[in-house]
Amino acid sequence: MARIIIVACKRIQDVTCVSCMKCFKGMRERVGEFARYQNEPLELVALGDCGDCPGLVMPKLVLIRDLAKLLDSDFDVVHLGTCIVKATKTAKCPIDLEATARRIKEILGKEVVIGTHPW
Repeated sequence: MARIIIVACKRIQDVTCVSCMKCFKGMRERVGEFARYQNEPLELVALGDCGDCPGLVMPKLVLIRDLAKLLDSDFDVVHLGTCIVKATKTAKCPIDLEATARRIKEILGKEVVIGTHPW
């Protein structure tokens, strides 16, 4: 079973992407970056935001990791939401996706997937 968390853009989440419904649909249908879980159960452990600009994603992820341990709800994979990917391309989001993915792997020891759904 893959246990994942999704990190969404604080400025887009629940504004233009109402209640993260696109991510949930992508998970159910195993499309976009969720296609990698086609033949296995998938558990969403947490859904949070990046901490807002200028990019407080690492402190947020450390808090999520610590809380996950406390609640005995560890996760294997961090998905950086499609909303963050789009924000870096269209809204001058300052997050360097590749560098952030490397830092997450380095600091948290978790697999990182850039993106979630195809919409």
